[in-house]
Amino acid sequence: MPTAPSLLLRPSTPADLPAMRDIYAHAVTQGTGSFELEVPDAAEMARRRDDVLAKGLPWLVAERGGEVLGYAYAGAFRPRPAYRFSVEDSIYLHPQAQGAGVGRALLAELMARCQAAGARQMLAVIGDSRNAGSIGVHRALGFEHSGTLQSVGWKFGRWLDVVLMQRSLGAGAGAPA
Repeated sequence: MPTAPSLLLRPSTPADLPAMRDIYAHAVTQGTGSFELEVPDAAEMARRRDDVLAKGLPWLVAERGGEVLGYAYAGAFRPRPAYRFSVEDSIYLHPQAQGAGVGRALLAELMARCQAAGARQMLAVIGDSRNAGSIGVHRALGFEHSGTLQSVGWKFGRWLDVVLMQRSLGAGAGAPA
């Protein structure tokens, strides 16, 4: 019996943009993990990716058999200089890849690359307190609940919460930056 191709985690390339936009389009139009209401066009997706990479932060894809199953990236948590050692993660998966360990693999790799780049804290700003998959994968990788912002988003005719989770990377706050 042939074995399934293994999951490959790698830096994204411009060629991945159409697949990433399709994955994100589903998240925007069908899900509550993103609070965007309109799907960004290809140029905007490319601009966002370029901005992350220009800051020296990772934008990764997970692929199997040449098919992009999901992507993850780290962005600056806030723009002020004092926040420079804190990053916010974002993970989006093709619907058929959800629940198959792809998100966990992407997040673990993203954490390792952010730590290697000098980040000390990773924050998850999770859209929708009912997003058990995202909350669970973050918890499984050591993130702790930091708070819930109640009813801060309005999408699909209902109020949505935002769940905040946080995890130290490397020495965290245990040593000077």
